[in-house]
Amino acid sequence: MAHDGLFITLEGVDGCGKTTQADMLVEELEASGREVVRMRDPGGTRLSEKIRLLLLDPANDDMCDECELLLYEAARAQLVKEVIQPALKRGSAVVCDRFFDSTYAYQAVARGISGNVVQTANELGCCGVVPDATLVFDISPQEALLRATSQGADRLESEGTLFQERVREGYAELAKRYPERIRIIDASGTKEVVRARMLGALRELLS
Repeated sequence: MAHDGLFITLEGVDGCGKTTQADMLVEELEASGREVVRMRDPGGTRLSEKIRLLLLDPANDDMCDECELLLYEAARAQLVKEVIQPALKRGSAVVCDRFFDSTYAYQAVARGISGNVVQTANELGCCGVVPDATLVFDISPQEALLRATSQGADRLESEGTLFQERVREGYAELAKRYPERIRIIDASGTKEVVRARMLGALRELLS
């Protein structure tokens, strides 16, 4: 989709710190005078937030992998059509906590659904909108999961460390496939150190 805005997505295993960095990126963009729309996927609209609750509720541990995939795509399509497309068309910067790369890493690589099937589903769910840049915050899944589950675990976090290891492998695969879009960010260290790495990776795009 042609647009005058800027679309940046942040990715990584659960507990990698991407949500904190998304907040910092929003502050940086707003300080430069941009209008910024901060979103999360799944979520961001009335319908998408309801789907998010279904996806993350530990009580829904009987959800099959195909149902999970389709729910993510449904939530994403609503978010894109209702919020992201209009924001980009009016020239805003959109910062989104997760997008379709998460679906490939989690549902294709970690769950084992055919990569071609997930890719086709992603094409439908994103409605033609592709990020200008994607930052993958890379950290040991063991350390990340300790952070993520310090106050309890949602349905995906409850899958454990081996699942998160496969998710990490999925992101590494995507970074090799799309080097022009995806940047791997070392997420170890203080949040200020990671912020500096993030802004360094985006320097050319933001200029």
